[in-house]
Amino acid sequence: MNKHSTHQAGASLIEVLIAILILSFGMLSVGSMLSFSIQMPKLSAYRATATHLAASQVERIRANPEGFAAGNYSAALNAASSWSFTSIALSASCTYGGTQCTPATLAATDINEFRNIVRRELPGGDIIIKCDPAACASTAYGQLWVLWQEPKGFADLDASSTDNCPTESTKSSPPPRCLYIRFKVE
Repeated sequence: MNKHSTHQAGASLIEVLIAILILSFGMLSVGSMLSFSIQMPKLSAYRATATHLAASQVERIRANPEGFAAGNYSAALNAASSWSFTSIALSASCTYGGTQCTPATLAATDINEFRNIVRRELPGGDIIIKCDPAACASTAYGQLWVLWQEPKGFADLDASSTDNCPTESTKSSPPPRCLYIRFKVE
């Protein structure tokens, strides 16, 4: 009596192919997660740099309250060279200890130096400082935005977010990242 065994001894080719397909989908998701985790520290570094730069500019503004009260610290996006790395020529050679300085020339120097630093430290960086001269003198509140364009691959991570950017800056594509600070000069 010879018994024929119908038990399968190994895996068929189709089962192996299905297992490889399932494994490849898992590896694809791990690969995309690794790519994302490599980009996040760089984005965090941009935000930390913007925070540091904004805090230093607010302190410069507070060191010149007369210039702030007169509205001399208002700065719009530089229409001629927004989102570039090009340095802006300083309009006056004015320092805090200089004798030829007025609050207005000191404010102009501060703004151009700040814009140059932001452009050097952040990709395509620029600034916006808003204060209506009438409101500056009475309320002493101002608004400061540090803006930058993230590299192409990073900008795709969350293109819907505008980070409290002012409306005049969101017209570019992709929209910039922004750090917004409201400050008071006393």
